[in-house]
Amino acid sequence: MSVKLNQIVIGDNNPFVLIAGPCVVENEKMIFETALAIKQIASELDIPFIFKSSFKKANRTNLKSFTGLGDKESIAILKKVREQLNLSVVTDIHTESDVDMVIDAVDILQIPAFLSRQTDLLIAAGKSGKVVNIKKGQFLAPEDMKHAVDKVASTGNNNIMLTERGTTFGYHNLVVDMRSLVIMRELGYPVVMDATHAVQLPSKDLISGGQPKFIKPLARAAMAVGIDALFLEVHPDPKNALSDAASQLPLGELKELLIEMKQIDQIIKNKK
Repeated sequence: MSVKLNQIVIGDNNPFVLIAGPCVVENEKMIFETALAIKQIASELDIPFIFKSSFKKANRTNLKSFTGLGDKESIAILKKVREQLNLSVVTDIHTESDVDMVIDAVDILQIPAFLSRQTDLLIAAGKSGKVVNIKKGQFLAPEDMKHAVDKVASTGNNNIMLTERGTTFGYHNLVVDMRSLVIMRELGYPVVMDATHAVQLPSKDLISGGQPKFIKPLARAAMAVGIDALFLEVHPDPKNALSDAASQLPLGELKELLIEMKQIDQIIKNKK
């Protein structure tokens, strides 16, 4: 099964789609510059691109951590990116009321991993008619994502994608079982690999840590298994990012990685 979004087709053995952008909307200047830079790289490499940034972060480890500029301001920035740069946009939603707030500004509603069992949220997302990207909970087996899929599909909306982002492995660590990409695809929907959240060290000390040196190996492995989209949080200066500073890919490293990803994707899909 594939998901069609404007001129982009995700799935059905089509070339992989890039979903990328900063973790959260920090300010308009950075968001526009980063979105434009990624768009130029993706265009040069002929890779379909969807811009990602959260309009707010509702699940920060520390009470004092940055959660966003404010809903209206952040959503307005995402809408500008969508309209002025002619890009499809995805953002996280955390409550049913978020759906109505973002519906005119984005193309894909993303269900955070921690909320992947929230029935009301999944149904509200499905009723929107938007594409729904459900991130697999860190606490779920991949086959259990069938229940999340069923909740969205019960609304008549089958524009669904499933994202792998690692599974809890003891305290403050995640592992990625590449079999989950195969298992989730067997549910009949496109699969996405989130290679940046997968390297997090969740809730370590006052903030979540990360091991960004593993972003590229995990992306390579997932592409070799076969995925429909690659999700990367990309920031021009990760060390000074206001969220997920320890696990975002530096913008300067994106092009080299995507060249490699495209080569692997072509080998795998040509073989199929």
